[in-house]
Amino acid sequence: MSRAEQPSRRTVLAAAVAAAVTGGAGTALADSATIAGGAGAAASARTIDNRAWTTYTDWRSGSAKGARAVAGARPGLVIASPVGTLDYPDPHTGRTSRWEYATWTSPVHRLAVPATEVIPSWNAHTPDGTWLQIELKGTYSDGTDTPWYVMGRWAAGDGDIRRTSVDDQGDGRSSVWTDTFAVDDPASGLRLKSYRLRLTLYRRPGTRLTPTVWRTGAMGSDVPDRFTVPASVPGLAQELAVPRYSQEIHVGQYPEYDNGGEAWCSPTSSQMIIEYWGGRLTEEQLSWVDPDYADPQVCHAARYTYDHQYAGCGNWPFNAAYAATFKGLQGVVTRLGSLTDLETLIAAGIPAITSQSFRKEELTGAGYGTAGHLMTVIGFTAEGDVIANDPASPSNDAVRRVYRRREFENIWLRTKRYNASGKVVSGTGGVCYLYFPARPTPRQRAALAAVGVR
Repeated sequence: MSRAEQPSRRTVLAAAVAAAVTGGAGTALADSATIAGGAGAAASARTIDNRAWTTYTDWRSGSAKGARAVAGARPGLVIASPVGTLDYPDPHTGRTSRWEYATWTSPVHRLAVPATEVIPSWNAHTPDGTWLQIELKGTYSDGTDTPWYVMGRWAAGDGDIRRTSVDDQGDGRSSVWTDTFAVDDPASGLRLKSYRLRLTLYRRPGTRLTPTVWRTGAMGSDVPDRFTVPASVPGLAQELAVPRYSQEIHVGQYPEYDNGGEAWCSPTSSQMIIEYWGGRLTEEQLSWVDPDYADPQVCHAARYTYDHQYAGCGNWPFNAAYAATFKGLQGVVTRLGSLTDLETLIAAGIPAITSQSFRKEELTGAGYGTAGHLMTVIGFTAEGDVIANDPASPSNDAVRRVYRRREFENIWLRTKRYNASGKVVSGTGGVCYLYFPARPTPRQRAALAAVGVR
């Protein structure tokens, strides 16, 4: 997060960013406001489609070349017998290395909501000597196809390749902006009506190493532009005991990762929720951090979410994938439709990371304006106001904030806003990271399903 009101490096969120969540593992739509018993359902059309491949049957349903599905408590996809080799010139190290690979291509998923944007997520284990690539190929509403777009080259570590998004991808009708596929001109009526995902799993030649992918999927969305959103009615008073970490105490530390802590709102928020769920880093994992630095796990999160092309720690799927490197956790990127959706999750014990941008005067008590910032929603007051762990705080003790419900809801869910110069710029439209157990309780599973995540 940049404390100054300045243009964000994330330039994609311009025309038709979405703001309501539907769908689940298949194409069925769910009105989470109705399920939660909250108000505002009629005012907010369901405009999100989520699809995830997670089960043994899911993995078996795809087209595999050298990869195979594995059963068990957490089914996944692994390399069985590589189908070829590839020389990968890493643009961020200057090294070219040879890798064996296998591929898996999902069945075609027809979007219940023909989309202007699609954001993928994946959860995987990549031991040293392995990595993966995820690609997306879609069909437009006029029947023509996109090219295969690279949506990320990822490894949990950074010793083999540098995890990276890929710039300069487009076909004149759509583009990839860091982690998001976007139709270039939503006003034309063009939409993406279906897509496939392709995973390529890599390992060092001659070894038996393999990545294991437990979850892959994407969220497609299409919501008209809006400067304001309907107000929801408070329905919950509850607060979760989430650890509090400030990004600001890390200012100047490890500037090679997006100029240090000043920009670490995303990994700091991620680390808070990871630890809420019991995720811990070992002394060995943290041994690279200067021992004089407080909260070394925040430095670790910044390093291991860093996107070397985007030159930042705010790549949304990279944060979700980082969370899932902790035992027993899943991570997804989605959009929600109202604070009622967040109340549904909080009631089941699931905090959320929200993305928003605002001028200083638009969020009472924040004390800053931002072109893009992540914070953790941990509960609601008796009056319905939002309790957030805001990492843009001067100390860990100051991280807990209470923000006015109406102000918070609007700055989070809108797709258009005026910046400090009076220029119309984009809003994130309800973007949210959700981290939750690999084996949710029935109550957690129901809450996730209510907001379209399975």
